Amino acid sequence: MTNRIYTRKFSTLTDFSDYYLLVSNEQVMAMVTERAIPLEEATATFEDILKQNEKHPDFGRFKIFDAATDQFIGLGKLELSETVATEAELGYLLLPEYWGRGLGTEIANHFMALAATTPFLTRVTAIIDPANLASRSILIRQGFISEFVGEIEGLPGEILAKKIIR
Repeated sequence: MTNRIYTRKFSTLTDFSDYYLLVSNEQVMAMVTERAIPLEEATATFEDILKQNEKHPDFGRFKIFDAATDQFIGLGKLELSETVATEAELGYLLLPEYWGRGLGTEIANHFMALAATTPFLTRVTAIIDPANLASRSILIRQGFISEFVGEIEGLPGEILAKKIIR
């Protein structure tokens, strides 16, 4: 948590409305899936998110709130890899009215601080659309290095990674 944001894990079906507010927004999803997510698909994905969030108390997908107003502003994630025990993936989505305010940096700082204090983590990855220069800039400032640029699941993608050094 910072002085401008705080997080709360997505934990119940009542959290779906906030999630859907993000993923059904074409602007938000333009550089993620290149389309808004329809209700049926979002519902199925959200059920998976709730199951994943039960697995570890400190990791998963989180609701991001404006600390001054308690308004929901986006989603942040630090999800443990299912295939590499020492790795996690960082991600974030913000509602368009909160873009350009430095909140993406605060979200990244928050989750990278968690990663740095987790003894078993040695690496954090992030996947972005290479055209998303704002997110790329945030990650580069965090010390992430580009490892791959190309097609990922049929969409343009870039994988960036950072080794956790203690």
